[in-house]
Amino acid sequence: MQRKTTYRDAGVDIDRANTFVERIKPLIKAASRREVMNGIGGFGGLFHLDVSKNRDPVLVSSTDGVGTKLKIAQMMDKHDTVGIDLVAMSVNDVVVQGAEPLFFLDYIATGKISVETAVQIVEGVIQGCQEAGCALIGGETAEMPGFYPDGEYDLAGFCCGVVDADKLIDGSEIRVGDRIVGIASSGLHSNGFSLARRVLFDEGKLNPRERAGGLEGPLGLELLRPTKIYVKPVLKLLKNFNIRGLVHITGGGFLDNIPRIIPGPCRAVIRKGTWPTPPVFDLIREMGNIEEKEMFRVFNMGIGMMLIVAEKDQAEILERLEMLGEKAHAIGMIEKRENDQPTVSFV
Repeated sequence: MQRKTTYRDAGVDIDRANTFVERIKPLIKAASRREVMNGIGGFGGLFHLDVSKNRDPVLVSSTDGVGTKLKIAQMMDKHDTVGIDLVAMSVNDVVVQGAEPLFFLDYIATGKISVETAVQIVEGVIQGCQEAGCALIGGETAEMPGFYPDGEYDLAGFCCGVVDADKLIDGSEIRVGDRIVGIASSGLHSNGFSLARRVLFDEGKLNPRERAGGLEGPLGLELLRPTKIYVKPVLKLLKNFNIRGLVHITGGGFLDNIPRIIPGPCRAVIRKGTWPTPPVFDLIREMGNIEEKEMFRVFNMGIGMMLIVAEKDQAEILERLEMLGEKAHAIGMIEKRENDQPTVSFV
């Protein structure tokens, strides 16, 4: 009699996936809000929007991944921080428009699910949601044998936030004479890793488990520093100051992200040397012989978030950020842009 084929024979283990869900159910309670109406496991996550808090609510959404930083996590067999990165990339994009992140969903795709690895990933997602003040209300774990090699996985995340229409930040209030405040990054965050891996590992043959350059610890751990989440300090500032523009420095670095909010008649002038550049960026630049302009287009160079504020508010905002535990610097100003000038200049 011919043996009957099962889904497990094809590489998908439903029982193992169910074990993973049961493992994370109690953990997810740590990343909740009172507006959440159901637990994990339903067909959809339910969130009761409290419209009494917003006169004219606008929902702001963002989706993103972690990119090839996942390769470093897999090289180091360390998976408890990339979930923080996943949350950070979306919630930081939501808060720059003045919105409070409300809820988050994640997607994990892998060839063969490792319950222990997946739990570590979700623990990071939960930590990221806690740092951002949003709820983890759902997700999907896709086991895709034959599509991903064993031990490899990919992540995607989705965030939804809310802001009153009259408080939406879009850069339209930016004026000549405004000042640019930069908040320090924690490292590479989650961008530029394809270039970093090529320079450091493919060409430089460095060992990720050893120190390199002026780094304090192993190179792999330096690269895995989780993306900083700026939600809580930014939301606190928004309660007391008129922040005219916010820029999350992600893919595209300074050169491609700042122009997204600068009005046509204006340009941003960045004063180099007004903030410390973490050693990891110097290591990448020197080993790869990378031009300065390319570095500023690929990496955050030590500044993960920028605030464009009125000149009269700059000193107090810098003081408030220091009180909130953030390292912030006055890094530039907004000037009038002539026809032939770029939107972003360095001096």
